[in-house]
Amino acid sequence: MTATRLLTGLALAAAAVLSAVSLPPAAQAAQVTAPADTGAAAPATVWGPRYSPGRGAKASGSLRATGEDHADIPAAETVRISGRVQDLTRASSTCGLAVFRITYRTPGGDLPFTHRTVRDCSYGTPKSFTFDHHDVYQVELKVCSEARSAQPSINCLYAGTWKVLYLSR
Repeated sequence: MTATRLLTGLALAAAAVLSAVSLPPAAQAAQVTAPADTGAAAPATVWGPRYSPGRGAKASGSLRATGEDHADIPAAETVRISGRVQDLTRASSTCGLAVFRITYRTPGGDLPFTHRTVRDCSYGTPKSFTFDHHDVYQVELKVCSEARSAQPSINCLYAGTWKVLYLSR
């Protein structure tokens, strides 16, 4: 077993322990990320399955960060997130959502964030997705199950805890 795989396994084990313990998200994030080689493609990190409260939706997938820059504010050049989201309710009026909060570095050094939502409204048929984002500092996930709408609800975005999938170091 290589040192990187061992560290990745230890980081995943630490993430499991931390998700059971109530720690601030910043403390969880500091413990979850495994080290990656600068400039080299790190192996994809598998995440999930993650469920919404009440288990009405499920999401799982992988994340690969490439080209980490360890400047004043470290960031990955590109992060590719792939996976599947699935609505687990039989009600035709509900959808399963995987909401990603992506914090990125601007040329001025600021760290704003954006949301990327993947929605599945068909029971029993998971929706696959893949997308890239550049200059990424952190990726967080929240899985929700709620009524069909154009955007995730305020409750989905602000209630509960975001799960850290990636944090540049």
